[in-house]
Amino acid sequence: MATREATDDLSVVVLASDLCVDARSLLSPSERRLAEEESGEATWQWHDCMEEDFSDLEQLQFLRLEGSDKAGNRILRIVGKFFPAPVVTVERLKRYVTQKINMDLAEGPFCIVYMHSKVQSGDNNPGMSVLRWIYEDLPSHFKDRLKIVYFLHPGIRSRLAIATLGRWFLSGGLYWKIKYVSRIEYLWEDIRKGQVEIPEIVSEHDEVLEHRPLTDYGIEPDTLHFSEVPTIRHAQDRYGDKWSRDFM
Repeated sequence: MATREATDDLSVVVLASDLCVDARSLLSPSERRLAEEESGEATWQWHDCMEEDFSDLEQLQFLRLEGSDKAGNRILRIVGKFFPAPVVTVERLKRYVTQKINMDLAEGPFCIVYMHSKVQSGDNNPGMSVLRWIYEDLPSHFKDRLKIVYFLHPGIRSRLAIATLGRWFLSGGLYWKIKYVSRIEYLWEDIRKGQVEIPEIVSEHDEVLEHRPLTDYGIEPDTLHFSEVPTIRHAQDRYGDKWSRDFM
């Protein structure tokens, strides 16, 4: 559990030993720029990425512009499973997100449809602190234009992480903009069909959840049917009389 104590002159952050975060994400944008200047690192500006080539990331299709939700917000679709977290640096991801929003969503309100289906922590998830860092460094008018985040297939771990640490790690309005959507069918309450493409891997995961609802709560199905195998004691009681008659 994370706690924070602050005075006018001192701010102390205490984290659990197994909570892995990038310490820079805990700083405010102004504090982070000051730290970069003191360490001699170049301060990144959002417009520095406008000429950078992100064609390799574009081919992955983990971040793309779609239609609009029923409120008229343009949809920025994010497929978590398509994101290669181990090979994309946080800095490059931040520049790519900024360029994408600036070029494809230059004006008007927008929303995010984030598909968490089959996301693996080490392979596809950059971490809550990284998402906070990226969000904090976006220009203020970008953050104001983001109206809602539809979180599809959140899972019990994501719900617990956001519920316990979200208010602290996810700044201001971002935490309150998240709307959990447990099934694709519930997504159509806010978005008309055809306005956002659902990848096959997401549809398949939705089918699994529909037939195995306990998977939502981290309880894996008994695929090998171990629950149907009788115990030794049960088997002995059931067949003991038969064995005794056969061998007498």
